[in-house]
Amino acid sequence: MDALELRYTELTFPEPPADRPFTAINMVMSADGRTVVAGTERGLGSPLDQRLMRELRVHFDVVMNGAATFRASGTSARLNDPELERWRTERGMAPSPIAAVLTRSGDLPESRRFFTDDGFDAVVYLSSSAPERVRRELESRGRPVVVVPEGRETPAALDHMRRDLGARRVLIEGGAVLNGELVRRGLVDEFFLTLSPKVVGGDSAHPAVQWPGDQRVEEMRGMELVHARPASTGEVFLRYRLV
Repeated sequence: MDALELRYTELTFPEPPADRPFTAINMVMSADGRTVVAGTERGLGSPLDQRLMRELRVHFDVVMNGAATFRASGTSARLNDPELERWRTERGMAPSPIAAVLTRSGDLPESRRFFTDDGFDAVVYLSSSAPERVRRELESRGRPVVVVPEGRETPAALDHMRRDLGARRVLIEGGAVLNGELVRRGLVDEFFLTLSPKVVGGDSAHPAVQWPGDQRVEEMRGMELVHARPASTGEVFLRYRLV
């Protein structure tokens, strides 16, 4: 099946684990393994990739980003499509997922749509390592701030999403360090990857998954292929399940 015929609204997902939400990563990557061009992922994916990204979001209760992605590209859970919003409301869901961002420093530009657009719900997860004044300043922008313990930010955020937000599925849209922390802890169930027919080059690596700090993980994580869909755009749309 050509990806042009693929409809991510028709996807099905396993039940979430007993102790956390079902968690998936969605990324776009160039043929030479880069996920960033001039500081952002924009330009790597085609309009088809953007459409499938929005279609994938309809299945998820929360769409989450790390702070670096927030600063580079912003964070919004909007679907920007009345049909996709109707798809959700017909199934008893809010028109858009909840947007979430995880930050250790609290360095989040106030001008981003995340703070200025009240058309979707959003939450900030702030590490307990950040000063109290940072929490107060973030709260003044109108979005709830949840403090998560230093060193356990990612599992604590997922626990809050399940317990307090009722989230059954969480979609991670970058960046690489957040992806790495989740994979390292065994908190990722599936990995959606768009392989872009572009070569970025450059002298800095920007992988899809990066272990936090200087941590080294000796054992590679295995995945099984769920689907691989080539498109006339030259892209290949991949879905993996972590094993």
